[in-house]
Amino acid sequence: MATYLFLSDEWLDEARAIRAEFDTKGATIDHSIRMNLVIASVPFGEGTVHAHVDTSTGELVLDVGHIDPVDLKVSLDYDVAKAILVEGNPQAGIQAFMSGKIKVEGDIAKLMALQSISPDPTTAEIAVRILAITE
Repeated sequence: MATYLFLSDEWLDEARAIRAEFDTKGATIDHSIRMNLVIASVPFGEGTVHAHVDTSTGELVLDVGHIDPVDLKVSLDYDVAKAILVEGNPQAGIQAFMSGKIKVEGDIAKLMALQSISPDPTTAEIAVRILAITE
Protein backbone atom coordinates (compact mmCIF):
# COMPACT_ATOMS: atom_id res chain seq x y z
CA MET A 1 0.00 0.00 0.00
CA ALA A 2 1.32 3.43 -0.91
CA THR A 3 1.93 5.93 1.87
CA TYR A 4 2.04 9.71 1.70
CA LEU A 5 3.24 12.58 3.85
CA PHE A 6 0.47 13.85 6.11
CA LEU A 7 -1.30 16.86 4.53
CA SER A 8 0.52 16.52 1.19
CA ASP A 9 -1.68 16.86 -1.90
CA GLU A 10 -1.42 13.09 -2.47
CA TRP A 11 -2.37 12.35 1.14
CA LEU A 12 -5.36 14.71 0.96
CA ASP A 13 -6.57 13.09 -2.28
CA GLU A 14 -6.26 9.59 -0.82
CA ALA A 15 -7.88 10.57 2.50
CA ARG A 16 -10.82 12.10 0.62
CA ALA A 17 -11.15 8.91 -1.47
CA ILE A 18 -11.21 6.77 1.69
CA ARG A 19 -13.90 8.96 3.27
CA ALA A 20 -15.94 8.77 0.04
CA GLU A 21 -16.01 4.96 0.30
CA PHE A 22 -18.04 5.13 3.51
CA ASP A 23 -21.61 6.19 4.12
CA THR A 24 -21.10 8.63 6.98
CA LYS A 25 -24.65 10.00 7.01
CA GLY A 26 -25.53 8.14 10.23
CA ALA A 27 -22.18 8.86 11.88
CA THR A 28 -22.49 12.23 13.53
CA ILE A 29 -20.38 14.20 15.96
CA ASP A 30 -22.48 15.84 18.63
CA HIS A 31 -19.87 18.49 19.46
CA SER A 32 -19.82 21.46 17.07
CA ILE A 33 -16.47 23.15 16.52
CA ARG A 34 -15.05 25.31 13.75
CA MET A 35 -11.28 25.52 14.14
CA ASN A 36 -8.52 26.91 11.95
CA LEU A 37 -5.11 25.27 12.14
CA VAL A 38 -1.70 26.74 11.38
CA ILE A 39 0.64 23.78 11.04
CA ALA A 40 4.34 24.71 11.00
CA SER A 41 7.50 22.73 10.23
CA VAL A 42 5.79 20.86 7.40
CA PRO A 43 8.40 18.79 5.48
CA PHE A 44 7.18 19.93 2.05
CA GLY A 45 6.04 23.07 0.26
CA GLU A 46 6.57 26.38 2.02
CA GLY A 47 6.78 24.78 5.46
CA THR A 48 3.37 25.91 6.77
CA VAL A 49 -0.08 24.52 6.02
CA HIS A 50 -3.27 26.39 6.79
CA ALA A 51 -6.05 23.91 7.47
CA HIS A 52 -9.33 23.60 9.34
CA VAL A 53 -11.47 21.19 11.32
CA ASP A 54 -15.23 21.64 11.11
CA THR A 55 -17.85 19.47 12.85
CA SER A 56 -20.69 22.00 12.62
CA THR A 57 -22.61 19.78 10.17
CA GLY A 58 -22.29 16.75 12.47
CA GLU A 59 -19.55 15.27 10.28
CA LEU A 60 -15.81 15.63 10.87
CA VAL A 61 -14.22 17.64 8.08
CA LEU A 62 -10.44 18.15 7.99
CA ASP A 63 -9.24 20.05 4.94
CA VAL A 64 -6.79 22.71 3.83
CA GLY A 65 -7.55 26.41 3.89
CA HIS A 66 -9.07 28.52 6.62
CA ILE A 67 -12.78 29.01 7.27
CA ASP A 68 -14.70 31.92 8.74
CA PRO A 69 -16.19 32.32 11.28
CA VAL A 70 -14.32 30.08 13.71
CA ASP A 71 -14.49 29.22 17.39
CA LEU A 72 -10.72 29.10 17.70
CA LYS A 73 -7.37 29.02 15.95
CA VAL A 74 -4.68 26.52 16.90
CA SER A 75 -1.02 26.87 15.93
CA LEU A 76 1.13 23.75 16.25
CA ASP A 77 3.92 21.91 14.51
CA TYR A 78 3.59 19.13 11.96
CA ASP A 79 4.60 16.23 14.21
CA VAL A 80 2.13 17.22 16.92
CA ALA A 81 -0.68 17.72 14.38
CA LYS A 82 0.02 14.30 12.88
CA ALA A 83 0.07 12.65 16.33
CA ILE A 84 -3.26 14.20 17.28
CA LEU A 85 -5.18 14.14 13.99
CA VAL A 86 -3.91 10.93 12.39
CA GLU A 87 -2.52 8.78 15.18
CA GLY A 88 -5.33 9.73 17.58
CA ASN A 89 -2.90 10.49 20.40
CA PRO A 90 -4.50 13.10 22.67
CA GLN A 91 -1.61 12.74 25.14
CA ALA A 92 0.73 14.23 22.52
CA GLY A 93 -1.56 17.24 22.33
CA ILE A 94 -1.70 17.69 26.10
CA GLN A 95 2.09 17.44 26.40
CA ALA A 96 2.62 19.89 23.55
CA PHE A 97 0.12 22.34 25.03
CA MET A 98 1.71 22.16 28.49
CA SER A 99 5.16 22.79 27.01
CA GLY A 100 3.96 25.77 24.93
CA LYS A 101 4.21 24.01 21.54
CA ILE A 102 0.51 24.59 20.88
CA LYS A 103 -0.95 28.08 20.87
CA VAL A 104 -4.72 28.50 21.11
CA GLU A 105 -6.65 31.67 20.31
CA GLY A 106 -10.35 31.55 21.09
CA ASP A 107 -12.66 29.15 22.91
CA ILE A 108 -10.31 26.55 24.42
CA ALA A 109 -13.25 24.86 26.17
CA LYS A 110 -14.57 23.73 22.75
CA LEU A 111 -11.18 22.22 21.96
CA MET A 112 -11.03 20.36 25.28
CA ALA A 113 -14.56 18.99 24.80
CA LEU A 114 -13.60 17.63 21.38
CA GLN A 115 -10.97 15.38 22.99
CA SER A 116 -13.58 13.54 25.05
CA ILE A 117 -15.61 12.34 22.06
CA SER A 118 -15.38 8.64 21.21
CA PRO A 119 -15.55 7.84 17.50
CA ASP A 120 -18.36 5.69 16.15
CA PRO A 121 -17.34 2.44 14.33
CA THR A 122 -17.45 4.04 10.86
CA THR A 123 -15.28 6.97 11.91
CA ALA A 124 -12.88 4.57 13.66
CA GLU A 125 -12.53 2.48 10.48
CA ILE A 126 -11.86 5.60 8.39
CA ALA A 127 -9.19 6.63 10.91
CA VAL A 128 -7.49 3.22 10.68
CA ARG A 129 -7.44 3.41 6.89
CA ILE A 130 -6.07 6.96 6.89
CA LEU A 131 -3.37 6.01 9.38
CA ALA A 132 -2.33 3.17 7.06
CA ILE A 133 -1.68 5.58 4.16
CA THR A 134 0.26 8.08 6.26
CA GLU A 135 4.06 8.27 6.40
